[in-house]
Amino acid sequence: MPPVDFHVLAGTESRARGRFACREIEKAFLADQTVLVWCDSETEAAALDELLWTFADRSFVPHELLTPESSWEETPVLISAAASPPAPPQVLVNLAAGMPPGIDTAGRVIEIIDADPARRQAGRARFRRYRELGIEPTTHNVSAD
Repeated sequence: MPPVDFHVLAGTESRARGRFACREIEKAFLADQTVLVWCDSETEAAALDELLWTFADRSFVPHELLTPESSWEETPVLISAAASPPAPPQVLVNLAAGMPPGIDTAGRVIEIIDADPARRQAGRARFRRYRELGIEPTTHNVSAD
């Protein structure tokens, strides 16, 4: 099973959570790792897709929404709310309320939680589930930008 890192943000602003996710995605990309970002909905996936284009002036992270037409073999960062790529990612970033599919084949899992009560509660449930699976997650408390 992969290592799991929970990044717990102090605020509740969803855009700050998205920007933090973009920075983690960028770090993985710059380390030459493939990334799958798991979202709750197509709307959330599309919002993250847009944010990855604009979160930093100095940055370019090649990415696309995962669809049947995706060139997943050539794109280092894929975003999805429904399908997993045929090849397991080296980094799986979970922005969804539930457990992402394919955690057992990912190289590493990143969970990003903010202070929103519903997201905190869902994050706690996932944390317990990881422990039940024999994974001891690492928690990182993140201060505001």
